[in-house]
Amino acid sequence: MSMEMTAWNSMYHAMHAQDEKRPFSRATLHRILAFARPHRKHLIWFLVLSTGGAVLAVATPILAGNVVNAIVDGKAFDVVLRLSLLIALIAVAEAALGLFTRWLSASIGEGLILDLRTAVFDHIQRMPIAFFTRTRTGALVSRLNNDVIGAQRAFSDTLSGVVSNLVVLVLTLFVMLRVSWQITLLALVILPIFVIPARRFGSRLAGLQREAADYNATMSTQMTERFSAPGATLVKLFGRPARESSEFAVRARRVRDIGVRTAMVQWIFVTALTLVSALALAVVYGLGGFLALRNQLDAGAVVSMALLLTRLYSPLTALASARLEVMTALVSFERVFEVLDLEPLIKDKPGAGRVPEGPVAVEFDAVSFAYPSADKVSLASLEEVAKLDTRGGVEVLHEVSFRAEPGQMVALVGSSGAGKSTIAQLLPRLYDVDSGVVRLAGTDVRDVSAESLRETLGMVTQDGHLFHDSIRENLLLARPEASEAEVWDALERARLSELIRSLPDQLDTVVGERGYRLSGGERQRLTIARLLLAQPRVVILDEATAALDSTNEAAVQAALTEALAGRTAVVIAHRLSTIRAADQILVIEDGRIVERGRHTELLAARGRYEELYRTQFDQPGAEGTPVPA
Repeated sequence: MSMEMTAWNSMYHAMHAQDEKRPFSRATLHRILAFARPHRKHLIWFLVLSTGGAVLAVATPILAGNVVNAIVDGKAFDVVLRLSLLIALIAVAEAALGLFTRWLSASIGEGLILDLRTAVFDHIQRMPIAFFTRTRTGALVSRLNNDVIGAQRAFSDTLSGVVSNLVVLVLTLFVMLRVSWQITLLALVILPIFVIPARRFGSRLAGLQREAADYNATMSTQMTERFSAPGATLVKLFGRPARESSEFAVRARRVRDIGVRTAMVQWIFVTALTLVSALALAVVYGLGGFLALRNQLDAGAVVSMALLLTRLYSPLTALASARLEVMTALVSFERVFEVLDLEPLIKDKPGAGRVPEGPVAVEFDAVSFAYPSADKVSLASLEEVAKLDTRGGVEVLHEVSFRAEPGQMVALVGSSGAGKSTIAQLLPRLYDVDSGVVRLAGTDVRDVSAESLRETLGMVTQDGHLFHDSIRENLLLARPEASEAEVWDALERARLSELIRSLPDQLDTVVGERGYRLSGGERQRLTIARLLLAQPRVVILDEATAALDSTNEAAVQAALTEALAGRTAVVIAHRLSTIRAADQILVIEDGRIVERGRHTELLAARGRYEELYRTQFDQPGAEGTPVPA
């Protein structure tokens, strides 16, 4: 390794060793070893080969010195040739070992990334909805990317570096002391000139990198929000594009300035350290030449010492930062484990059963509920706050009781924020009740497996969310084994088949992010088609027709009437015209059922329902005509 390469290597280690003031955690180490255990065979071979490569790295300078001595002593050409061939063989062996070591390092590192990412991804999927409503998506993605890669570096870079550098350092010092203790001491005296600048410049460069990363993250957030379909629409309508461009340009210019400063600091550092290295070599050659002229040292030994000098400085500088590199890796592991340690509030009981076969009755028995406080479902680092709110949630449902018999439709109406959607979310167990019981076919939903709940319940939400994928894949999310004919049948009943057949790619048409390539009504009907394909026994419609115009609403209502036949339905409705035929209408206000009955009964009672109904239909152009009192 040249002195310039040694300088670059020194700077790299210093830059990537962030000074984290954290205590060493044995528990974290044990968990790291648990993740490393499946890769232990590769790790053992990796350590053995790294050690072998370190031994070969020290052997080459010794042989180079022997070549010089053979030439100076006038040895036969075959001696020089044999030494030269041996150096060549060692070089080939080093290259082969390096290649195989690199493959092992990549296999271990990428395997660890796979294990950590899948563990975090699977764990996050088990988290309750409250977790996702509080945490920032970017922070979660960072755990799966930056922190996982930082943890992986502990094995692929830090571990191999510590092992190989220790071996090289010990062997190099041993050989150098054997050859000339005077030159060795001189080399150690000069060492601080290498280490101190590396640490100082490395810290400065690391700070610049972190600052640039912060600005890049801010730009990334701005681009992610502004480049989405709704974000771009908002900017065009209200956001003043010139102002957005100006704010982005300020951050981009700052990143440019940091890039220029980083490049200059790197150049100054490497140039200065290379100069110091050259001066150190000059001193070694001077002292070595002096000793050689006095016959106290062989000429070949001088060459060997000069070559060994580079083998000494690089590992010493790297090992000086090894502790900080290890601590940095531990921090990454701890941030990953922090997510894995967050217990899901909702999980299957041991031996959880299934919803009984046949028609399903829905029952709420004295249900009260408060949304969980932040400290129970989230992490401060994922919300980017200093401390989570530990206050208990305010109760939003109070002693709610009702029953929907198999095949019946129960409609929930009331003011916004009254608790209708909360009731709907308790059925598929997106949240658990605080008191009371939610039952399906007489069975507490907490005693039923999540898989059985998914097979029993189908839900269409107000926003009609779709993935950035094809129409086919968005539909098969409900039932992956569905046949082509069943997919088209669901589209037919959702009044979408004619539109889909008219598209060039038909079922393979990509709907865009959140389905924004479709109109609001088309997007909602596609989510209803997905529900129809799932064929659940209980259907929950949360404002499912809110995005539809009158024509589409009538078409989908006809499809839903057919689809809901024989199934229990819980329908949240803003348009009261859609629930006139409901078997039971529940009027929800402030988390309580204040009225219940059929449409005509509630109108005759002249209560809250009649008030809502007249408010909606007495407006000019409103649909329908109020039933006379």
